[in-house]
Parts: sequence; C-alpha cells; structure tokens
Amino acid sequence: MKNETLLNIAKEFGSPVYVYDAHKIESQYKRLNSAFNKVKNVKINYAVKALSNISVLKFMNKLGAGLDTVSIQEVKLGLVAGYKPEDIIYTPNGVSLQEIEDVAKLGAQINIDNLAILEQFGNAHPDIPVCIRINPHVMAGGNTNISVGHIDSKFGISIHQTPHILRIVKNTGMRINGIHMHTGSDILDIEVFLYASEILFETAKQFKDLEFIDFGSGFKVPYKEGDIETDIEEFGEKLTTRFKTFCKNYGKELTLAFEPGKFLVSEAGYFLTKVNAVKQTTSTVFAQVDSGFNHLIRPMLYGSQHEIINISNENGKQRFYSVVGYICETDTFANNRRINEINDGDILAFKNAGAYCFTMASNYNSRYRPAEVLWYNDKAHLIRKRETFDDLLANQEILEFNNLSKATK
Repeated sequence: MKNETLLNIAKEFGSPVYVYDAHKIESQYKRLNSAFNKVKNVKINYAVKALSNISVLKFMNKLGAGLDTVSIQEVKLGLVAGYKPEDIIYTPNGVSLQEIEDVAKLGAQINIDNLAILEQFGNAHPDIPVCIRINPHVMAGGNTNISVGHIDSKFGISIHQTPHILRIVKNTGMRINGIHMHTGSDILDIEVFLYASEILFETAKQFKDLEFIDFGSGFKVPYKEGDIETDIEEFGEKLTTRFKTFCKNYGKELTLAFEPGKFLVSEAGYFLTKVNAVKQTTSTVFAQVDSGFNHLIRPMLYGSQHEIINISNENGKQRFYSVVGYICETDTFANNRRINEINDGDILAFKNAGAYCFTMASNYNSRYRPAEVLWYNDKAHLIRKRETFDDLLANQEILEFNNLSKATK
C-alpha cells in the first residue's frame, strides 16, 4: 500500500490502528494455489489464529479457503462468517473431551493429537471420521516457541506410537479419514519440510480409508529487506511430485491440504502508530509511540523484527532510533534502527503486522485495543471499532462496600 493511503487511514480512523490489504491477501492465496496447480484436489484452510476478524474470515471464504481452527470459539466464528461445517478442520491441543464432542456436534472435521483422547472419542463416537495429528520429530521453525514438530513438543502423536494408534482404531472400529502434521512456523529449509512429508507419507500408508493428507504450514515470509523466505514455487513443484506418486501407490486421489496463516496475511498487514515524543539520552534517541506490547507483542515475545518506516517523512535523512512503547515495562519494538528523521506527531508504520499481532493484543495497563481497517476495492473499511472505557468495564461485576467487614476493623 502507498504511504499516502496509510497516512489518510491514520487521519480518518486515528492511531494506533491495524490496516490489512485485501488485495495482498488475495495474491498470496492465488500464489499458493498456483504452486500446486498440478494436484487435482487442493484444500487451503486458513489458520484463524493468525487473524480472526470476521470480515477477514468472510473474505477468505470468498476466495475459496476453508478454515483451520484450534478452539470451539474459532469454529463458531467460522460458522458466523458463513463457512460450511465440513470446510472447517478443528485441531485443538490440551482441550477436554467435552469440547471435542461439542465441536463434533457442530459438524467440523475433528483432528486429534492425543492417544487417550483418541481412544475415548473412538469408543464414544466410532461413526464420526477423525483426522490424526502426528509428530514427525522434525525440528522446524524460526523460534522455539513456534517449533512444534520436535521430539519434546506437546503437539501431535509420536510416529513411534503408530502401533498404538492402529490398535485403538481396530478396537474402536473408528474411521480415520485424514493424517496431519505441523512442524512449526518460519520454515527456512524446504528439504527439512520434505523430509517430514516423507515421514507423513509412510504413516499414511497404514490407514486405508484416507480422504486427505494435511501438511500444515509454517511458510517463512520476509520481515525485512533481504530476508529469506520459503520458495513456495520450488516447494510446490517438489511436493507435488511426491504427493502424486503417493496417491498412485495408495490407489486413489487424495486431497492435499495446507493450513497457512502467516503466509496469507502477514505481509498484508500494517500497524500504524503516532509518535508521542522523541527522547534523547546520553547514548540513545527514543521514538516513543502511542502503543506498546499490549498491541504488538511479537518483538518482545519472539524477538521478531518488523520493518518500521516513517510515512510522515518519506524523504527525510535517516537517523538511528530505538522505537519504544508507552507500557510501564520495557517494550522495545526496535533497537538503534535506521529510520527517516522522526518528529513528534509523525506516523510510523510497522510492516508485516497481519499475522499474530492484533489477535495477541491485550488490555494491559488498561489500554484500549486498537481499531482494524480492511483496504478493499480502493477503499478503507472499518472492520473493528477502537475500544472505549466502557469496554474495559463491560464484563466486570462491581461490588459495593457499604460496611467494612470485621476482618478490616
């Protein structure tokens, strides 16, 4: 998006504000589809946890995507957004059997990653088809918090426990219609992903009634100039060859499924903040903005780098700034970053703010969560209002202390 457009959005809707470019989302969706255009049946299930705004979900539905969900609340959001239950896959971790059963009643595809839960569900509901999430014990991901396929991960059923899965399936008479894996986010090496895929294929051979194989996602997107990214086209070519060979040997055409989140929405997002003040110390120049890790926690949680540009001063001379927030803890977005000269009141744009940004926002320090805007058909559409003081009080039950208790006298 053009800087002028972003500035106009900041003027119209205030700051801080999240902005999403629907056209970028669409181009990323088409790019992934195109990479696998030689596969007969491809299903792209958008990972709701990346960005769960209802309007974004509706736009994904319009593009033809299904949904990848991790909670019953995300399933219900999908239904509100107009998705058919069969186009939603539910992949929880650490939830109760009751929640899984409640989701099954809604009609979503169930994906289980726990042997005990698998057996309980199979005994109670043998007629409901289930997908199984395996752990391939392959380390992939740019940060330990988002690498979920390694041997110590809480996610998935170990490939070494496949005999136990087969025993449960035989004893319960349940039907396994899908096999799934997710190794982690920010995958740098295609060959590592392909290696994990071969493990998935070997596991899939042991189940005779499969309808789909879900390869998860975790494709790396560039966060700064010169940053590496997953070569989707090369990956599509290599995995397509392997998948078609598997289907031929398996004896029928299966659906190849993915569940991208960051790949679809990360680069489409911008987070706009206003500079409250510029503060000079003996060694550092701080640009203090009207936000903090209550709105964008990724730099503090994952050590991620979001490119920050001063859209109020496109041609200014570059200086070194540390961009910090207004939270009463250290909330540093960037240390000693080269940015066009910053003055009070300037608007800074954080790039790659579409995935795992607003969805991880909070009311810490009793601050309001920001507004969200979707740029669609050359027009800015407000898709979430900025919170107000009333929102902070909305669900609180306020006690009246007319008389002090004996304990306080």
